[in-house]
Formats: sequence, C-alpha cells, structure tokens
Amino acid sequence: MKNNLKKFFEGYIAFRDTYVHGDQSVMKMLSKEGQKPEVMVIACCDSRVDPALILQCDPGDLFVVRNVANIVPVYNKDVGFQGTSAALEFGVCYLNIKVIVLLGHSQCGGIEALLCNDDARQTDFIKNWVSIVKNEAKTQLSADDYAKYALKQSYKNCQTFPWIKERVESGDLDIYRWFFDIKAGQIFTYCDEQKEYEPLDTCEL
Repeated sequence: MKNNLKKFFEGYIAFRDTYVHGDQSVMKMLSKEGQKPEVMVIACCDSRVDPALILQCDPGDLFVVRNVANIVPVYNKDVGFQGTSAALEFGVCYLNIKVIVLLGHSQCGGIEALLCNDDARQTDFIKNWVSIVKNEAKTQLSADDYAKYALKQSYKNCQTFPWIKERVESGDLDIYRWFFDIKAGQIFTYCDEQKEYEPLDTCEL
C-alpha cells in the first residue's frame, strides 16, 4: 500500500465498520430498497468542497453531480455529450428529487480560469466549459462575486429544462443557490426577499 493511499485505505475500513457490518447495515438496506434521495446537489470538483462531508450525510441521502465550477448548461439535446444534463434528467425524472442545490464556493479554480488571460496554461476543455457563464462585465467582479454570478446563470439555465420548469411551477421542485466560504467553513444561501446571500443557519428555506 503506497503511503499516499494509506489514509484512504483506513477510511475504507472505517466506512465498512460504520455502514456495512451487521444485519441492519445501511448498505444492505440501500441495496434492497434502492436509492431514494430527495435532494440533488450540483457541486464543484474542488477537493475542499465535498457536499456529503459538509452536510454530514449518510450514503443514499444525496444525489450528487460534480463538475468544474458547478455549472448547469442550458437545455440542448443537440450538443455533444451532456453529463450534467443527463444527471439532472436522471435525478428529476427518474428519482423524482424534490430539491436541487446549486453549490458554489470561494476560491473556485474554474472561475479563476475563466477570468485568467494566461494562454500558456493547459486548457483543452476548461475554458470552453466555463465560458458557459461568460459575462462581458467580468472585469468588474471579484472571483468570488463572479462565482455567485455563475450560480445565478446556472439557476436560470435550470429553468430551460422543460421537465424542471414544469416541476418548479407546480411546486414539486425547489432550487436553491448556496455559496460555501472555504476559509470560514460556512454556507451562505441566496434569499429572494433580500436579494442577497445570507448565512444558511439564519435564513429560512
């Protein structure tokens, strides 16, 4: 076992002790009954922003898709491979999730790549992907403010999916914008009434 994997091996043993062993194991129950999460999270690939860890969830609690900068593209059946769109379709139409959380965060490398003009960096895919949220006024925003702008854009893009729009309008699906401040270890949620982000623990959902 290589040293850089030792921590994860020990974590795997702890996972089995907690969730696998015993007649009432969580994994046996999930295998028998299938997954029935009510919440879907669109999160970033950033290693510091793990939704299940931040929210202290058990297996089966969250349906999660992660991509660079937690972006939701517009609905378009005719463009290439659509991993995030496929995950949305599975979550909404097959699992009947009730809540979508768009989870952005501070110090986002994907957003910083969008704002950076360094053409020397490797960017076969990243810049094209993050350009989904491109705004001509980007130079007026800090990286964190731009990450919040990206959440707003992804929120709007969600509404372009007909089966999401239909469920939102009928009250069967809610969409939230959350922003995780890495340094503070705190989530802020966008409140429609105040038109700004407020600490999650002080804002009524």
